[in-house]
Amino acid sequence: MKNTTETAKQKLTRLSEFRQESYDCFTRSGDALFELVDAVLLSPQLQSFPDLSSVPVFRRRWPSLYECLEDGQIDEKELLGLYLKKLPENGRPVLVGDHTAWPRLYTQTLKDVSIQHQPTPIVLQAPITIGYGFSTLGVVPEDKGSWFLPLLHERIESQFTPSEKAAKQLETIVPLLAQRPLALYDSEYGSGTFFNRTAQIECDLLVRIKSHRTLYCPALPYRGKGRPPKHGPSFRFKDPQTWGQPDEEFECKDERLGRIKVQRWNRLHFKDAPECPFDLLRSERFSARDTKRDPKVVWLAWRLKDHQPLAKCWEQYLRRYSIEHWYRFIKQNLHWKLPALSTPAQSQLWSGLMVLASWFIFLAREVVKDQPKPWQKTQTSLTPGRVQQSIGPLLASIGTPASAPKPRGKSPGWQKGRQREKRTIYPLVKKHPKRVKKRLKKPVPNISDTG
Repeated sequence: MKNTTETAKQKLTRLSEFRQESYDCFTRSGDALFELVDAVLLSPQLQSFPDLSSVPVFRRRWPSLYECLEDGQIDEKELLGLYLKKLPENGRPVLVGDHTAWPRLYTQTLKDVSIQHQPTPIVLQAPITIGYGFSTLGVVPEDKGSWFLPLLHERIESQFTPSEKAAKQLETIVPLLAQRPLALYDSEYGSGTFFNRTAQIECDLLVRIKSHRTLYCPALPYRGKGRPPKHGPSFRFKDPQTWGQPDEEFECKDERLGRIKVQRWNRLHFKDAPECPFDLLRSERFSARDTKRDPKVVWLAWRLKDHQPLAKCWEQYLRRYSIEHWYRFIKQNLHWKLPALSTPAQSQLWSGLMVLASWFIFLAREVVKDQPKPWQKTQTSLTPGRVQQSIGPLLASIGTPASAPKPRGKSPGWQKGRQREKRTIYPLVKKHPKRVKKRLKKPVPNISDTG
């Protein structure tokens, strides 16, 4: 019993130390920003952004919510180093990257707004929105579950594409890790452009590829005439006759997914990335209830340094979906898309607070006591939402490193004679403008030839 109590105290001390160290990373308006994070953690249900000032842990008035996001500054490198120190040590790290949209449909004074991809359940509607795109890179701490530890959650500037931003984030994070990581990405990153940009990064890649793509086998030997070939025979996903015999096959029966069949072809490449070969995996999942239905097929590009058996490769991609749970969590529980901020810098600062709040919840999961609602069942392995639901008494017990506000008297208000200026209206950034086709002009007939 004594060892258990000491372990709980150590975990509580580790959480308190992390809160103090993260507070030291705020270089300006740190007190208001830190209390803003605690207010978000204690407000799973929120109607408007100013309502956060009604939470008791936020000891300032409601204008400070906007002022701290306008004036606040964070030492991002120091905070990133703090995240890396707290990563769980359970084998080599598994990185997951993706991007999501922050819609700002009706804004006209927000700079660098562009058209972003956003899925929609409405049939025959374009899956797009107007706003900001944010690229995320983080670590999956467990083999199973919905936990995700974000390291970078950055805005995608209009001059960059999601794949370019993802490659830059990998260049930043991979050299800081102790072991060679495995990076998982969705089908939007399954292109030759992304493989070319990540060719020099010391990490393994497991990327999904869309089912209509065409790959190429290694080039045939040079015959001595003409230019040496870059590509071999084509490998079209829609044409099984171009596949040939796989280099390796594996079949099993999973407890959750049922019957699984995986095939592997070695040394394939994209047309625009002939110098970046990878192994191609074809995962085929058969329905356990209805065998007449067509099986679900997933194509994966596997770029690795050392060869691994196929039985260990196919399950790795399932860990990618943890980032989808995190996106839903910050949008629904942490209210990431709620405030209508005025500048890109404020949007980036607010998004960085989402990362810090996620780390608070992760470190508190082993210390917090589950407090289910009357209609909920108790959980042994708490989810992020259940930890946030029970974190209130824990924050009250450990306190906050933020200082109490100091009264400054009554504001003098707006100066007489000072003119108010209208905010600048920025146009919508269109990354791919339509190209106007040049039409050939008809020759004008000569009057003398017409007689």
